[in-house]
Amino acid sequence: MWLVSTPPLRPYHHGHLRSALVEAGTELAREGGPDAVVVRAASRRVGVSHNAAYRHFPDRDALLKAVCGRCMSALARLMEAGIAAVDPDDHSVEADQARLRATGRAYVEFALAEPGWFRTAFAVPPGLGYLDAGEGGGASGMGPFELLSAQLEALAAAGAIPPKRRPYAEITAWSAVHGFSSLLLDGPLRALPVPEREDALGRLLDNIEWGLISP
Repeated sequence: MWLVSTPPLRPYHHGHLRSALVEAGTELAREGGPDAVVVRAASRRVGVSHNAAYRHFPDRDALLKAVCGRCMSALARLMEAGIAAVDPDDHSVEADQARLRATGRAYVEFALAEPGWFRTAFAVPPGLGYLDAGEGGGASGMGPFELLSAQLEALAAAGAIPPKRRPYAEITAWSAVHGFSSLLLDGPLRALPVPEREDALGRLLDNIEWGLISP
């Protein structure tokens, strides 16, 4: 399983308070999920008054949205690592299929390795839209949904996904891995032994692939 890491929290330096607060909020999310992301708690970690923090984040929702973007970026980076593990010079359909599977596997492994971040990534407060341009992306600049779409586009361009199955394929695949991840974290599958969990994940990815690609 890939491990997700972030740089250690840096001391606050003048002119970088906003970034320091987001880093502190991201660590709070890692420990306790979205409910732990509170402006006062982030302020204490950075070592400033909450009044100073409110100049950058007028309320808790604004800070939480910024932290959601960081968490989504961490997921994107893990997906990118899975995609990069497949030979980039191999442009066969089999390699494209392996990259698609890597995105799904990384998604589930992220949920299991970083449950606080996983829950927070999808906790953007209502009324704020979702994430703005440039937020939630990995090193490539693409977010998880875009990375998934890129793998599906490669398979469609190769003729592996019939045109009639291409619309909403992202939603189908995303819903499957997100639902499975949620069942493992908070649902009746949370006590599933690791070997059975791995078998179930493999079959889930098979079913996604077969549903899109099989004749």
